Amino acid sequence: MVISIAESRSDLDRALEQVRSMRAGALVIQPLFPIMGLAPQVLAVAEKLRLPTITDSDGFAEAGGLLFYGHDPASVHQRLSLYVDRVLKGANPAELPVEQPQKFLLVVNRRTAKSLGVRIPDSILVRADKVIE
Repeated sequence: MVISIAESRSDLDRALEQVRSMRAGALVIQPLFPIMGLAPQVLAVAEKLRLPTITDSDGFAEAGGLLFYGHDPASVHQRLSLYVDRVLKGANPAELPVEQPQKFLLVVNRRTAKSLGVRIPDSILVRADKVIE
């Protein structure tokens, strides 16, 4: 089920109330710019509700989310710098190819898993690029 987009603290409170009333089993957080500044509040409520969280925004797992799976920001920024270099050397941006991310990361926060009572299978842990103990 999709919860309304939270662009402010009051929107966030309303969306999280929907989550509470639905008795959700987990929370998938989309990395929309307005909600990124509300990460501590989202994670605090998720912890209070004992909801595992997953997102494709790289800071959430370090901040207390359960899982991050998404593109590797460092590799995307490196590729972006090559595009900037081409444009500065005279390339027409409209003629540059569109690229998809090639490298993805999986980050598992075992501290959060332990506090939620969630067992992360060994098959996931061995595939993780980073495990937060």
